[in-house]
Amino acid sequence: MIANVHEAKSQLSKLLDAANRGEEVFITRRGERFMIVPAPAVDRSQFFGVLKGTLPSDEDWAAADAEVLADFEESLSRDEEP
Repeated sequence: MIANVHEAKSQLSKLLDAANRGEEVFITRRGERFMIVPAPAVDRSQFFGVLKGTLPSDEDWAAADAEVLADFEESLSRDEEP
């Protein structure tokens, strides 16, 4: 299905329905063709919690903080030595 911009404005719902059914739908403007492609459906059941177990825990952050603090204190003590 091909429609120019003016037709697309007045028949947008029909064009979107056709694209959703799998038909190829093009809108033309000054001879240039643009294809309407439906976005894939998003599975919202896995939206929340997908990163569970993949990010560092509070204990991991605390251990990293302690390591950084120890390195910092060691560098200070090296700077104070005559």
